Amino acid sequence: MNLPKRYWGILIVYLAAQLSGVIGVPILREFYPNESIENLFVYWTLGSMTVGFLWIMFLLKKDMQQVNMRSGPSFGKIIGWSVLGVFLAYFVQIIANIINIYVLGIDQGSENTADIMGLIEENILFILLPILFAPVLEEIIFRKIIFGEIYKKTNFIIAGLASSLIFAAVHWDFTFILTYTAMGFAFAYLYVKTNRIIVPIIAHMAMNTIVILIQMNLDIDELERQLEEMSSIVLLYLGGK
Repeated sequence: MNLPKRYWGILIVYLAAQLSGVIGVPILREFYPNESIENLFVYWTLGSMTVGFLWIMFLLKKDMQQVNMRSGPSFGKIIGWSVLGVFLAYFVQIIANIINIYVLGIDQGSENTADIMGLIEENILFILLPILFAPVLEEIIFRKIIFGEIYKKTNFIIAGLASSLIFAAVHWDFTFILTYTAMGFAFAYLYVKTNRIIVPIIAHMAMNTIVILIQMNLDIDELERQLEEMSSIVLLYLGGK
C-alpha cells in the first residue's frame, strides 16, 4: 500500500505500543520485584497505550482538520448509526458463532476474552484497554487506514476481507477468526455508510463495554448457555424462512 507518511507513522506507533511490553515489563520488574507480573503488565500496557494514543491523535491532526462536518451525517444520525452498529456487530457475531458451533464444531469460549477478563479481575484498571484504547486505535488502524486505503483501489468486499482478516489475526485468537472477521466487516460497513470513523469507534466501544459487563456479572456457564440458546433461536428462525 502506498500510504501517506503520517499513516506509516501511526502504524509504527501502534506496533511499538503493542510490542513494547516485551522490554518494558522486565524493566518494571527490576524496580518493583514484589509486584505481580500481571500488575506490571497492566501498568506498562496502559502507559504505552496512553502515549501511543496521544501520539496517534497528533499524527491524525491533518485528517481531523480535513473533515467537513456539514457534508456528513448529523449528530443525531451519528448516534443512531452507532447504536444500530452495536446491534449489527452482535448480529454478525451470533451468525459467526452459529457457524462455529454447528458447522465447525467450536464450542469453547474465546481465549482472548478469557485473558482480558483475567487481567481485569487482577487489576480493574485494565478495563480501560478494551473499552477505550482498543476500540479507538483498532478502528483507526484497521478501518480508517488499512480498509480505507485498500477500498480506494478495490471494492468493499476485498478491502473488508483484507482488513478484517488482519484485524482477526492481530487478536491471536485464530480459533474464532470467523467471528473477528464478521465483526470487522460490520465496522467497515458503518465506516463506509457514514464516512465517519467515530461511528464504528462508538459501536466498538459500546459492544466491548457490554461484553465486559456481562462477563463480570454473569456466571460463565450461564452466559454460554444463553448464547447457545440465542444461536439456536436465530438458527431456527433462519431455517424457517
